Formats: sequence, C-alpha cells, structure tokens
Amino acid sequence: MTRKKAALAYIANDASRKATFKKRKNGLMKKVSELSTLCGIEACAIVYSQYQAEPEVWPSTLGARRAIARFKNMSEMDQSRRMVNQQEFIRQRIVKAEEQLKKQLHENREREIVQVMYRALVGEGLQGLTIVDLNDLGWMLDKTGKEIEERIKELKKSAPSSEQAASAELQADKAAPENHAALNDVVAVEGLEATQNQPWYMDLLKPRNEGDALNLSRNDPMPSYPYGNPAPSWSDFYFP
Repeated sequence: MTRKKAALAYIANDASRKATFKKRKNGLMKKVSELSTLCGIEACAIVYSQYQAEPEVWPSTLGARRAIARFKNMSEMDQSRRMVNQQEFIRQRIVKAEEQLKKQLHENREREIVQVMYRALVGEGLQGLTIVDLNDLGWMLDKTGKEIEERIKELKKSAPSSEQAASAELQADKAAPENHAALNDVVAVEGLEATQNQPWYMDLLKPRNEGDALNLSRNDPMPSYPYGNPAPSWSDFYFP
C-alpha cells in the first residue's frame, strides 16, 4: 500500500503539528548526518521552534560555528550562487509543475487524436471536428506515415532481398550433385589405393587349389609336363 502524500500546507491542529515537527526534525537531522558521512562534506543544521527553549544544533555548537565561519569567508557572489530562499524555492516548484502539466496535456492530446484516426479508419465520419482537430489529425497522419516508412526501410536493410535468397537457393541446388559426385570419387580412389597398397605376399596367403593356381576350372584337364611334375620353387629342407 502506497503512502498518502501529505498536503504542503500549515497544520492547524496543535497536537498534529507538534507530532509532525518532532518527526520531521529527527528525519532532517538524520539526513544531514548521512549526507556528511557518505559524501565527506562539512554541514550543520540549526532548528528553532516554539516547543523548545534552546535551538537544536547538529553536529554540535562548535561544528556549526566552524561551518558558518567558512561560509562567511566566501565572497558574496559565491554565497548567493546556489542560495535559495523560500520564495525562489516555491517559484522553481511552480515552473516545474507547469512543465509537467504541459507535457501531460500534449500526451493526452496525442492519445485523443490517435483515437479519432482509428475511428476514421473503420469508417466513422469526421463530423463535429474543429479546424484545430483537423490540423492535429493531419499532423498525426504525417507522423504515423513517416514512422511506417522508417520501419519498412529498417526491415529491408535487415532482411535479404528475394532475388538474393533465390540466387543462394539455386547455388545450393547446383552444388549438391557436385558434392555427391566428388564424395563418390573420393571413396572410389580410397578403395583403389587400399587395394594397390596391399603387400605382395597377401596373394600367397590366400587359399587356392591347384586348378585355381593354373587359372583352370575344376572340369578342365590338368596340363601334362614332359618331365613329370615341376619341382617346387623352394627347398624341402627349409620349407617342409
């Protein structure tokens, strides 16, 4: 639950005014102490009231005198540069409130004209509008049109064009068969190299019969030699 903002006006009730003074005085002293500690500055506070015979001073009488003496040693121009009295403070508050009110009226007027523009888009007439309303409506239409154009330009810059997308897709389709063919060629070459790189003695280790060694089928007759069976190519002494 948000705290209700108190009205900045004199409190007529004595008891309520005294309670408010005590509460806000303690808060003021606390804020001055925090400001001096956090920022490392020299500050003082002196509060007079009808509820106390002696003024309340922070941090002490000596500290307050030192801060006041330092202020008096400054030139008059430096003293009044950031000085604000009650009248000037109220004037600044009024100027700030007027600026906020002007800004809020401008925002409300824009919302009102936007609603008129939307009603016109769905077919409602513009009867009853004054010259000022029509001028504001024309200004809002121009502003909205410019915003739409800027948005379209941003989308065109960020997204690739249809021609570029079609060209990229066509190049990808053309490259796909070439990639497959190149992959098949690489596989075939690797298989051929593996076959050629086999050691010469692998053929000797393969099981074969006498018909296979002579490249004959099983039904072909064996060749005859004039001097009997040929001698083996190695000695039986070392290779029985």
